Amino acid sequence: MIDFLNYLINGALTGLLYALIAMGFVVIYRASKVFNFAQGELVVFGGYMVWWTVIQVGMPLWIGLPVAFVSAAIFGLMIERIFFARLVGESVFSMVMVTIGLLILIRGVVLVLFGPQVRAFPMVFPIDPLIFGDILISRSMFYGGLLTIAIGFGLSWFFNKTRKGLTMTAVAEDHQVAMSMGISVQRSIAFAWILGSVLSTLGAMVHLSGRSINMLSSDIGLAALPVALLAGLESLAGLLLAGVLVGVIQGLASAYLDPLVGGAIGSVFPFIIMLLMLLIRPTGMFGWKTIERV
Repeated sequence: MIDFLNYLINGALTGLLYALIAMGFVVIYRASKVFNFAQGELVVFGGYMVWWTVIQVGMPLWIGLPVAFVSAAIFGLMIERIFFARLVGESVFSMVMVTIGLLILIRGVVLVLFGPQVRAFPMVFPIDPLIFGDILISRSMFYGGLLTIAIGFGLSWFFNKTRKGLTMTAVAEDHQVAMSMGISVQRSIAFAWILGSVLSTLGAMVHLSGRSINMLSSDIGLAALPVALLAGLESLAGLLLAGVLVGVIQGLASAYLDPLVGGAIGSVFPFIIMLLMLLIRPTGMFGWKTIERV
């Protein structure tokens, strides 16, 4: 029973980490209707900025982390200014293809700037675990889970209740209509990329605290993909539930099914569930249904 609770709790916290990474997908999609295939690479870039400011330059955490966040925000703004400012009003397919090219470009930039070596990531959170009886919980995952819940509800309120958030949602619906209403499409998309880059850096802090970083750390973006598609690309609060579901299923499958089949079925299981959900409800559990009038 204790083992089951350990798998359950740690699986839920892992799922909340996936939800935090998936928020970058959703924030950018809700403002530009672009699915960012380079989300994992944004996580790696943000992580390297934390490594550079704290380890390489030697800044204390209370200075290095804000500098890393500002650097990530500037990087997100540069991406929008260089690549997406010229694509306003263009087809979604064009923007998606740009994100695929962006994935390759960021990988190249990271390798040129920081090299392929494995780097020790700074310890943002204490390494000693939280102990509740026989249950051990990583402090970074626990604090990251609390941050994810707060950010999820905060962003949901922002997009659904504030003028700026509703404006960004209108931009995602149709660029031409938004521009005809006097809405600055470029400004909304730029803010989304800034926010997505900052969220990616926060996800890197939680995921890599006290561990190591290299280009392979971008795989966390692929792991978060089932959470984004399961919840629906318009739902931020729904990511929390989807993340917990994916994390718990992955944790239990790894613990109980992997020994039976002799393979990493736990890593594949979330994608199986994602495919089944897309067959039943393509918009995800909480995604918007598109209503077309003929």
